Amino acid sequence: MGPGILIKAILQGFFSLIIFGWAQVWMDIQPLLAMLTGKGELHGFSHTYIGATLIAIFCALTGKWIYKVIMKMCGQNFTEYQKKLFAVSGNLTTSVCITSAFIGTFSHVLLDSIMHGDVEPFYPIIPTNHLHLLLSIEGLYGLCIYAGIAGGAIYFTIRSLRGIQPRP
Repeated sequence: MGPGILIKAILQGFFSLIIFGWAQVWMDIQPLLAMLTGKGELHGFSHTYIGATLIAIFCALTGKWIYKVIMKMCGQNFTEYQKKLFAVSGNLTTSVCITSAFIGTFSHVLLDSIMHGDVEPFYPIIPTNHLHLLLSIEGLYGLCIYAGIAGGAIYFTIRSLRGIQPRP
């Protein structure tokens, strides 16, 4: 989620962290099923850009619904200040859903391509993974953590500059 937080900081209202997270969950359904059943490839079709495109379309189409469910569960408890601070919207545009879902699935394929040797991101065109260990696993984890920290700092700095000041 670290890269998602950084993207949210940069794109602000043009990106939904909830839809990004929704896409991340759906990306790992196939690996979860493979682990639970012992059948199929761990990082198969879902971890190709073709598979990620299909998952992104599904997540974009269902994103408004999941956003509304999550906002109903927790958003109603937000104070007016929290709504301003976190830029909570009552509704999402279709373009925000599409952008967030595609960034979620494509970034997942990219990062898992670096981490896992069995990911074939460009399958069936290129049936190999040339990105594997482009960065060490520790380096990749660090990149994600620091992206999240930087994203949080940027997000709250921008919100602060726009006049949403923390209460004493």
